[in-house]
Amino acid sequence: MTVTSNRRTDPPRHRSGGAAHGNRGAPRARRRRRERRRGRGIRTALLVGLALLVLAAGGAGWLYLKLDGDISTFDSGGLSDNRPDAAASKGENVLVIGSDTRTGGNNALGGGEKDDVGRSDTAFLLHVYADHRHAIAVSIPRDTLVTIPPCKLPDGTWTKAQPNTMFNAAYSVGRTTAGNPACTQNTVEQLTGLRVDHTVVVDFKGFAELTDVVGGVRVCLPQNVYENDLDPHLTAPGKLLFPKGEQTVSGQKALDYVRIRHGIGDGSDIGRIKRQQAFVASLLKEVKSKGLTPTRLLPLADAATKSLTVDPGLGSADKLISFAMSLKDIDLHNTKFVTLPWRYEGSRVAIVQPDADALWAALRSDRTIDGGNAGGNAGGKKNGTAGSAASASPTPVSGEGIDVAVYNGTAVPGLAARAAATLTGAGFTVTGTATATDQEHPMTLVEYGPGLEDRARTVARAFPGAELRSVTGGGISVVLGQAYADGPAASASPAPTAVPSEVADGARSADDDPCSNLTYG
Repeated sequence: MTVTSNRRTDPPRHRSGGAAHGNRGAPRARRRRRERRRGRGIRTALLVGLALLVLAAGGAGWLYLKLDGDISTFDSGGLSDNRPDAAASKGENVLVIGSDTRTGGNNALGGGEKDDVGRSDTAFLLHVYADHRHAIAVSIPRDTLVTIPPCKLPDGTWTKAQPNTMFNAAYSVGRTTAGNPACTQNTVEQLTGLRVDHTVVVDFKGFAELTDVVGGVRVCLPQNVYENDLDPHLTAPGKLLFPKGEQTVSGQKALDYVRIRHGIGDGSDIGRIKRQQAFVASLLKEVKSKGLTPTRLLPLADAATKSLTVDPGLGSADKLISFAMSLKDIDLHNTKFVTLPWRYEGSRVAIVQPDADALWAALRSDRTIDGGNAGGNAGGKKNGTAGSAASASPTPVSGEGIDVAVYNGTAVPGLAARAAATLTGAGFTVTGTATATDQEHPMTLVEYGPGLEDRARTVARAFPGAELRSVTGGGISVVLGQAYADGPAASASPAPTAVPSEVADGARSADDDPCSNLTYG
């Protein structure tokens, strides 16, 4: 029998709930006068985590009460009902969003209208391994084409899914000045199949002061940078902003450095991401080498907490500092910065598969850049089961030379990424993952086009009980059913795997020389 394919659709429906932001303390008048210079959004949100880490190391419990009053939270009612299982990942995942909001005095630093829509041009997922000695930050380019799942609007209704949409549009859903961090979190969870344990949103108001407190950050420029590199609308080069070579930047200079796009490398956002990763790496090294005295803790902590909005799970100084304490033993060399596997698709960015799914699978199983196990124990998941591809696919198969697309035909998040990792481990080439039209499939289907039945049978061997079905379209696709979600794969990890070499080769460590890899794209 020949039928039409049942492949792509919107993601599952989500619940509704309230969304609100806490009030922030007004900046001091003198500080606001000092920050009147023009700038763009700060995109190095990991600074906040570093500030809290230093605060925790100083044991400054006497600051808790003051800091509690400065922390804002967003309402978790906008999060999806259908989230990845927390037990599917051994480590902890923290989504860090750099906000270009113009509220709360930020327009003085970032330019733009005071009540403009909240935007985010930078986000990364920080995976803290279960051994608490390794961490990796995966940057997600703002122009990456993704499916933004249904998200909650200010009036309590939910949007429809938005396929083939730029990733940074998720933060602007609802078009409020505060932005929509819950929507960005929903998008990241659907994209990665990883449960986001915490979300931190950082504005750039306190950035200049933070870099001042640590005494500046060492950066390195491959060439002289002039005013028109910062503002390409200028017709003349203007004055010299940064001379070529290594130098220390802080305050407004640090803001200028992280926002320059056209004066270095190929002028792309990808290049800017590389430079921002180098900046955060250098900052980490600075904090580790110098430490901070108690007299410097108060201004640092004050600036940090006033510049962030967090999920309720981090909504107090006690919770924030407890989290920061869990990061204190992470070594500089074991702190890595990478970028989601990408390629250009016109003027936008497309995700490269199967590399992206292999990256998320490696993080779920706590495999490091070099394939080492940083899960904190020799077992498998948190429940102690030892996961392997064999348990997910009892029948050994070889998929060499067979291309297959994977579609999630259930409401279980991350299922397609999990199956893709299993197929990749068996030698198949996974051409992409997505959500199926019908998300109530009881059994797994293997759909195949004309002339591909033999190859489809090989694919079906990797999914015991799967049904074969011919379709009018070309290629081979797996539409995962609830039987696969409930079977051995539900409790099994993919085969131990390293971060893909294409990703690892471009990684930066926090202890790297600031003058290494200066092209930044």
